[in-house]
Amino acid sequence: MNLDELLKEYSELETQLADPAVHADQNKARTLGRRYSQLTPVVTTYRELESVRDDLTAAKELAGEDETFAAEAAELEGRIPQLEDRLRHLLIPRDPNDDKDIIMEIKAGEGGEESALFAGDLLRMYLRYAERLGWKTEIIDSQPSDLGGYKDVTVGIKAKGDEGVWSRLKYEGGVHRVQRVPVTESQGRIHTSAAGVLVYPEAEEVEVQIDPNDLRIDVYRSSGPGGQSVNTTDSAVRITHLPTGVVVSCQNEKSQLQNKESAMRILRARLLAVAQEQADAAAQAERKSQVRTVDRSERVRTYNFPENRISDHRVGFKAYNLDQVLDGELTAVTQALIDAEMAEKLAQHS
Repeated sequence: MNLDELLKEYSELETQLADPAVHADQNKARTLGRRYSQLTPVVTTYRELESVRDDLTAAKELAGEDETFAAEAAELEGRIPQLEDRLRHLLIPRDPNDDKDIIMEIKAGEGGEESALFAGDLLRMYLRYAERLGWKTEIIDSQPSDLGGYKDVTVGIKAKGDEGVWSRLKYEGGVHRVQRVPVTESQGRIHTSAAGVLVYPEAEEVEVQIDPNDLRIDVYRSSGPGGQSVNTTDSAVRITHLPTGVVVSCQNEKSQLQNKESAMRILRARLLAVAQEQADAAAQAERKSQVRTVDRSERVRTYNFPENRISDHRVGFKAYNLDQVLDGELTAVTQALIDAEMAEKLAQHS
């Protein structure tokens, strides 16, 4: 979509949002408002650029009569490239999911109990990061390990402001490798293990229509670490989406109904991701780094405890504040990935 089309759309959105009848449908009003917020920086920057250009023309005309206008013209000429560059960045096509909340799955991989402990460390890192940004988190489902880690844990993360969680955490998908001396290691040797992270944009019910006839729902008893039963009733739920083979299970809640609702929420997010990948080759390329098998060969990031070092292998990011990163100071890492994606898009559209 070119600039003229965006300006026209913005004007139409202003008209629609001024209509009280539109706000009778909250979902429609929210969708329109979100799009309006997305376009506002583009329109504001464009209008500022046009204003500066007009002022420059006037200042040049008056410069011969008054030296102060010559100085003003020089200043205005310096602002134009900055505004043009900002507008060029803003016109780069956005990821349509950037405003969405996410569902994140963290899975222990190679390394047994040590990998499960590391999965717990990653969960804590994301929870702390979300807390710093004022985001809301909830553990949707979890399978704890014997030593206090997680074999598998699913967390929902919701934003409070305009910026969606997906825009910052979509890059976390992939295999995360840890190098450290495990608590189970008596000889003090450094081991390498891995945990996998999957990130899905949260899907609203209207985005993913699921035919109940396409679902097989099984119920069973929840189990805790070591296989012991934590519930004497069949409250755990496993849902299989027959057309795609996607399987989701949930056992965190005591109620079978609550577990079913949580499982459906995860299923919608997974099916939305599948549909987007099939419909958009770019989305598939964007998600190619996400974990397929949780082994060390597909790593996206390494956490080296002896050196207090964190390395992201996709963009060459390296820092020696691993302790702070694991405590939720993830901004520098995520910003490096955002900047790299922006640079790639600029190169494609230049």
